[in-house]
Amino acid sequence: MNIKPIRTKKDYEQALARLEVIFDSKKGTDKGDELEILGMLIENYENEKNTIGFPDPVEAIKFRMEQLGYNQSDLANVVGLKSRASEILNRKRKLSLEMIRQIHDRLNIPTEVLIQAY
Repeated sequence: MNIKPIRTKKDYEQALARLEVIFDSKKGTDKGDELEILGMLIENYENEKNTIGFPDPVEAIKFRMEQLGYNQSDLANVVGLKSRASEILNRKRKLSLEMIRQIHDRLNIPTEVLIQAY
C-alpha cells in the first residue's frame, strides 16, 4: 500500500486509476483498507476543488419565492412596499440591512447569500 496525499490533478488521476484497479477488494484486507483510505482522500480532494459558491441574492429570492408560491405582493409584505419589491427584483435597489433581516426571517434565505454584492 503506497498512500500519499492528493495535491495535484495528476495525483488525483493516479488515485482514480488505482481506485479502479482495487475497486472490488474485500473489506478487512490490505487492499480493502487501501480502497477505503483512497476513497476518503479522493472525496476530500474533490470537496476542496469543486466548491460551489453562493447564488446571486436576487436569484435566491426569486427561487425561494417560487418554492413558496409567493408573488411580488407577498415579497412586498416582507420588505414593506410593492414598489420596493419590484425594484429589488429588477436590481434597481440594493438590499438594506433591515431588508436582509426580514427576508432571512420570513423566506429563510441564509444571510450569507443575501449580503453578497450584485
